[in-house]
This record gives sequence, structure tokens and C-alpha cells, in this order.
Amino acid sequence: MASVQWHARVRKYSSELQRCRLEAVAVELGEYHPLKSITVTDTRARRGGRKGSTSSSSSSSSSVAPDPLSSMLEGTDPLSLFAAVSASEASTLSHSSSSVELGRKRREMEEEVGADFEPWSAKRGEILARFTTTEKLSINLFMGSDKNKAFSPSSAVSEKVRTRLEELDDLEEGSQRELLNLSQQDYVNRIEELNQSLKEAWASDQKVKALKIVIQCSKLLSDTSVIQFYPSKFVLITDILDTFGRLVYERIWSMCSDPRLLPDSFSVEDVNDTAKETCLNWFFKIASIRELIPRLYVEASILKCNRFLNKSGIQETLPRLTAMIRGIGDPLVAVYARAYLCRVGMEVAPHLKDSLNKNFFDLLASFRQIHGDSVQNQLVIQRVEIPVYLTLYSPAIHWILQCVAYRAPDVLLTEMMERCKKLGNNALLLNSVMWAFRPEFVAARATDFIGMIKDCDEAGFPKHLLYGSLGRSLACADPPESERLPILNEAWKVITKVRSPQDYINCAEIWVEFTCRHFTKREVNTVLADIIKHMTPDRAFEDAYPQLQSVMKKILTYFHNFSVLFSMEKFLPFLDMFQKDSVRVEVCKSIMEVFIKHQQEPTRDPVILNALLHVCKTMHDSVNALTVEDEKRSLSLLINGFIRMVSFGRDFEQQLSFCVEARATFCNLEPVIIQLIHTVNQLAMETRRVMGGSHSRKTAAFVRACAAYSFITIPSLTSIFSRLHLYLLSGQVALANQCLSQADAFLKAAVSILPEVSRTISVEGKQRSSEAFLLDFINNFLSILLVVPDHPEQGVLYLVRGLLNMVQDYTWEDNSDAKVRVYISALPLLAAMSQETYLYTIPNVDSNETLYGGDPKFVAEISRLCETLIGQVLDHLKTLGRDEGVRRQGSLAFSLFSTLMAHADLRNNKLNQLAVNLWNLSHKNGHCDTRTSVRTLEHIKQQAQQPEMSYLSEMLLRLSLQSRA
Repeated sequence: MASVQWHARVRKYSSELQRCRLEAVAVELGEYHPLKSITVTDTRARRGGRKGSTSSSSSSSSSVAPDPLSSMLEGTDPLSLFAAVSASEASTLSHSSSSVELGRKRREMEEEVGADFEPWSAKRGEILARFTTTEKLSINLFMGSDKNKAFSPSSAVSEKVRTRLEELDDLEEGSQRELLNLSQQDYVNRIEELNQSLKEAWASDQKVKALKIVIQCSKLLSDTSVIQFYPSKFVLITDILDTFGRLVYERIWSMCSDPRLLPDSFSVEDVNDTAKETCLNWFFKIASIRELIPRLYVEASILKCNRFLNKSGIQETLPRLTAMIRGIGDPLVAVYARAYLCRVGMEVAPHLKDSLNKNFFDLLASFRQIHGDSVQNQLVIQRVEIPVYLTLYSPAIHWILQCVAYRAPDVLLTEMMERCKKLGNNALLLNSVMWAFRPEFVAARATDFIGMIKDCDEAGFPKHLLYGSLGRSLACADPPESERLPILNEAWKVITKVRSPQDYINCAEIWVEFTCRHFTKREVNTVLADIIKHMTPDRAFEDAYPQLQSVMKKILTYFHNFSVLFSMEKFLPFLDMFQKDSVRVEVCKSIMEVFIKHQQEPTRDPVILNALLHVCKTMHDSVNALTVEDEKRSLSLLINGFIRMVSFGRDFEQQLSFCVEARATFCNLEPVIIQLIHTVNQLAMETRRVMGGSHSRKTAAFVRACAAYSFITIPSLTSIFSRLHLYLLSGQVALANQCLSQADAFLKAAVSILPEVSRTISVEGKQRSSEAFLLDFINNFLSILLVVPDHPEQGVLYLVRGLLNMVQDYTWEDNSDAKVRVYISALPLLAAMSQETYLYTIPNVDSNETLYGGDPKFVAEISRLCETLIGQVLDHLKTLGRDEGVRRQGSLAFSLFSTLMAHADLRNNKLNQLAVNLWNLSHKNGHCDTRTSVRTLEHIKQQAQQPEMSYLSEMLLRLSLQSRA
């Protein structure tokens, strides 16, 4: 078989293409169309229909082909069926419709708090992080009772109650231990231990012990010995109270859920007597607590349990608890007690606004206590300044005002604002009002708030904090247009006078957004100049990188025109303040992300290009040996996005100069170098398009310069496959631009580095075989060789021979068929080369069809090469027959058979017999796919019907299907 002579089949590509076109079929209007709506028809009799009724079923008279999805439904629309079932069951549910409706209304009332209300959980972390101390703390721990009393079954209920009350008294009489000199972290750990002890006691059915723990923790809220830590202590203790309240509620709720589950929207009538008695028992236990603060907090924690007793229980309890807070003497303790009551009230009954309002107005009434002698003496003892002390109130007052102002009418908010005006030293309240009220309300009255800020005492509460709170509201809502500039001027007069760099930047950062939102680059530039002035001395900017990053983010949010942005005189000096490498890179990345997202058109603006080159260079220079691949990839994507947006129009030389500069600037990022090579290749093709295919000396020189750029740059890449693909791409571009010597150099370079391809490559961090990637590249390479003319100083088909020689010498994997598959892939190329007219050509480039003009010597050379390749394949098939490679043998035999059928002239008896033998070999061991074989025979049968290929009919008789053994 190895001595078979190759004859390529004569191809008529235009005729073959015509035969492959789809047949056009006229479509009538009434026939099926893929966009036509599908009608699902119910063919089953309706429930309850009259006997013999013809209206209960229908059939479709349309000639539309059956829809597979509709047929699966058997004519029944599932939604219609569900509706029918629901209608049939409506009568069985009618008896409960009234209770469902009541439940719905009750649920709507209880769920009045929407997503626009910021929950307490969102504030918790901020409070713990903000209010810390280095002072030593103390805590009283519950040690448990030493009395182990057993009750006989005949014990009276009154005896049990009396004993439990004695246990509560025992707690207050000394069954506790005081821990002194605790650090803040130790204190937090102890509180967490108490929380865990509470859960364990509850789980072990020691309900009285659990209550004692909660009482003991609540007592801690009366201690203000380390006053700076009080807000954080409040957060920690109320976590325990919340846990207790949840456990009690779930316990009583579960008692009502036997045998059926109690719905969330239950009414008092749904609660059984046992549950009610247990609930009352809990309230009686709490009522027996002697001290005001633990009694108040513990009852507030189980406020929701009033739902089990009567409809108006919560409504009656909230005013009573509000009034109890008036008995707390310390204003700080009292304000946090009000905050907790408002929090619980918003969770269980947000519609009861009167209680919330009453808490706020009580706060106003007791506000003068803050400046009383007892508070002042306490601050002197603890060495706490009044401004620091006032900030301790902020979380509680913020929360109270947030609850009161939530969906409150403007009339109420205006009344509250007026009452605050009448108070002296009202800066603390004013600050909370601007935090808690709706931004729209504050923005509409921004001028009034500025007047109130001016009237505040600077000593008690710094005015820059008040302007900061005002700025937060104005960042969310717009004041009247005529007032915006006066508002900015008034605010900045105060901000610019702040001496502390940290206080200054905290406030300035807030007002930057207002400035960017409503003003031009002139005002923003002025603000940036002031920031640079304040933050440069003593390198104060090093302690304010988060705020400076926030300023940059806000500027980029509102300024997407980079011509305007970089024309600001102070923008780049502001960027230079980010001198910490990691921060500087993050800021540069944010600039590039905005540029790539919002830059719609390519730019050649020198201001933008110079500035962004500087920004990209900063990102590039941050890369070192320790930089992870993900970071390199992220930086490369940003830089590549910038490169793609640079265009000098028809000034191609300037574009090439930019690429040369960029190559030197970004040499450490391989993806960027690859992008630059692609850009230069596109530039060469664009030159050809603009010049209309003409090839003047100047154009040719420029294209050769582009080719030289790629040829010099590609070897610097470390990825072998990147080099291979770019050599091939650059060769194609050079060929399209009629630069034959350059194309020849690229293709020879690609062939020369094939031996460097390792047997494994890294793909997404994993080592994989390179064989599939190499085969894919070689197939692409073979396709371009059809249009590459032979070099006049080289032999016939020198590139094809050079490639095949490299394939022959390459060290393939063991038990691999890759080399033979390359040989089979080369046969279609050689068959195409022997045609008088090639399948495709490149304009203005003379391929071998023109150079040789069907010369018999050229065709004979192709035939000899094909015979050699076929001989190599057949020899390989023989070796597979001797080893355990019959499956591989069948696959390769079928592949070669398919190639011969498509490209060989099977009128030649030896080729014809070879094809038949290959078919039989591929089916010999039953490993060939039967469906593929059947389709192949059908195709051969269709081909045989053509007059010029009728010889296939005789061959078809010798091709038989063999069943698997």
C-alpha cells in the first residue's frame, strides 16, 4: 500500500459551493412561523360541566406543527389547571377567610418598617469600634445559688412562687462576684461568657438562673465609672437582653403550637391558657425586681410577649415604660434606656408613633441635665472634656430621632426642629436632627440649619461636626439652586479654619461630593487646592489616605470628561499626595476603571495621554517578583483598555510612535506587550484599508516598520504559544500588505521555535498537555501556507517541508498519534495546492498557482510528498495493530479514509482500494461510531449521483457496516 501513487481530485469550488447552498422554499402566510404565538387548548371536560355540554372542550383547527412544550402539557395550561383547582377548593377555605384577612391587616401593620429604615444591626459594629477605652473596667458576675431545694409533687403553687422570689432576692443579697481591673477585651469576653451562660441555662431548663443572669447584666447599665466606654457597653448588654427576649417569646409561642403550628399573625384568641399563664408568670417575676434599671430593661426585652395576653398590651405598656425612664437620674443612662425602648418599640409595634414621640419630647425636657453640676463633677473626676462627653450621646439620640422621623409628616419634623431651636446649647441635638431627618427635609431648609449652626456654642460641640452632618444630607438631596453657592461658601469658611488635619479632612471629604455634584471644575479645583494646603504640612496626608481616597472616588463619580478632569491645575498634585505604594496603585486603578467605563470615543488629547501614561506607568512600576498573577492580570486589563482608546486618526506614524513608547514603559506586563503587537498589526491593516490597497513607497515603508516592530517585540514574550500565534498573525498581516519577505521571516520564525514547545503548559495554574494546543496551531499554520508563494531562492514547498520536518523531529508524548494526525491534516493542503485555481487568495499577492501555473513538475512534487505522508500514516497504523491500540487504529484509519474521500481522485484503482481497506480497518474491531458511519455512507451515495463522481457507486458496494462484536 505504501507504493500507492497520489492523484488529487480536481475540484470545482464554485459548483460545490452552489450545491451546498440551502434550497429556498416559498412560505405561505398561513404556515408556521417561529415567532407565531403558541395556543394551548384545554381538551378535557371542565369540572361541574353539564352532561353533553360541547363548550367544555375544544380543538385546534390550525395546521401549525405541534409544539413540543405544548404536547408535554397534553393540552392543559398548568396555570389554568392550578386556577381551576383553587376555585374548586375555595368553598373549603371560606370559613377562614375572615381570619386570614385580619391576619393580613395585622401583618401589614406590624411590617410598616421597610428597607429604607436602617436597622440597629447596621450601627452596632460602628459603635463598638468608635467607643473604646484603655481604662480598667469591673463587672459583677452571677455565681449561682448554693441552695438546692427539691419540691414534692404535692407542693403548692404559692410555695413555688415564694421560693422563686427568694431565689431572685438571693441574687441581690450577694450571690455574685466582682471582677476588677479588666481590660476592654477581657470585659467583652466576660460579657460573651454571660451570654453563653444564659443560653446554656435556658437549654438546661434553668429559667430562673437565666433570668438572674439577665438582671445582673442589666444592672451594669447603671454603671458609668468608665464613661467613654458606655455606648459599647450598652451594645454588648442589649445583645444579651435581645437573646433573652427571643428565648422567652419562642418558648411561649411553642406552647401554643401544639398540636397545630401557631401562625405569625396569631390573635389572643389563638393562645391557650397554659401559654397565657406562663407569660403572666414571666411578667410577675420581672415586676418583682427591686431596682428600676434592670426591671425596665428586662421588661422591655420581652415586650413582644404582650401579644399573648391581650390586644392592647403593647400599646398600654410602652407609655408606662416611657414614664419609668423619668426616674433615671443620670442623663446618659436615661438616653440609652430611651434608645432601647424605641428600638424594641420599632421592632414590635412601629405603628405606635405616640410612644416614640413621647420619648423624644421627654429627652428634650431633660436635656438641661447634661449641663448640670452633677454631670460636670463626674466629668472632672474622670477627666473627660465636654465635647468628648457629648459625642457619647450621639448613637442614642441618632437612633431615637431616626425612629421618630421615620415616615413622619413634615409638620411633626418642623415642630421638632422648632423645639430644638428653643433649647440652649442645642448643638448635640441639632447634629442628631441632621443625621436622622430625611435628607430632602434638611436640604429644603439648609439655609435655616446653617443659621442654627451659627448660633451654637463652639465650645460645647465643634461646628465643623455640625457642618459635616449637614453635608451628609446635602450629598443625598439637593437644596434650592439659588442657595447652593451661599451654602458652600458658609460651610467652607468654617471648614478651612479647622486646625486639626484629621478633623479637617473628615469634614472636607463630605463636602467634596456637594461641590462636585453642583459646581464646575473651578470650584472643585479650589477645594482640592485647600485640601493640599491643609494636608501637606508635616505629611499629614499619610494619616488620611482613606479620606483622600474617598475624595478621589467622589471626583471620579461626577467628572467623566477626562479633558476637564486633567485640566484642573490641582488634580495631579492631589494625586501626588498618595505616596504609599499600595494606596497609590489603588487610586490609579480607580482612575483607569472610570476612564475605560465612560470614555466613549478614542482620544488623541495630549493632556489625557500624558496624564494616563503617568497613571498606567505607576501601576506598571508596582509589579515585582512578589506580585501575584491575578494582580498582574488586573493591571494589564486596565492598561490594555487605555491602549485601545488611543487613536491618532490617520496619523499612523504618531500611532506607531506611541506604541514604541508604550512598549518601553510597560515591558514587565506580557499581556500589555501582546496588546501592543495586536495594535500595530491593526495599524498596518488600517493603513492598507485607508490607502485603498495601493502600495506607495511611503505606505510600504510604514508597513515594514510595523512588521519590524512586531518582529523585534515577539521574542521578548515568555509564553511560547503567544509567540507562535503572534508570528502567524504578523505573517498574515505582512502577506496581506504584500510584504512577502517580512511574511516569510515571520513564518520561518514560527517554524523554528516549534521545538521549544514543552510537552506540558500551565493553564489557569494547572499543568496540562500542550499537544492539543500545538495541533490547533499547526492546523492554522497549514491553512495560511496555501497562499504563501515559494521563495525564489528556496526549494519547492520549502515552508511545508520545513514544518513537516519539525513535526517529524519533535518529541511527542508516548503513545501519541499527534504526528500522524498532522500528516493527515497536511494532505488537504497539498491537494488544494495541486488545483489550477486555489480556494482562496490574497489580493495583489501571486500564490503558487500563478508562479507555477499548474506545472506538471510542481504537481508531481506534491504527489511525491503526499505519497510519503500516506506511507508514514500506514506504517503507524501497522504498529497500532501489533499493540493494544486498535481503538486508536480505527480512529486514524477512518480519519485518513475521510481525507481520501474528500481530496483524492478515487478513479485511481490503488487509491480506491486503499480507501476501501481503510474503511474495513476502521470497522474491523467495532470501535467506529455507527451513526457517523451511516451518515458517511449517505454522503457518499449523494456524491455518487453527480455525473463526474459516478465511480463512487461501484466503491459504495464494497463499503459495508459491521456490527460490534
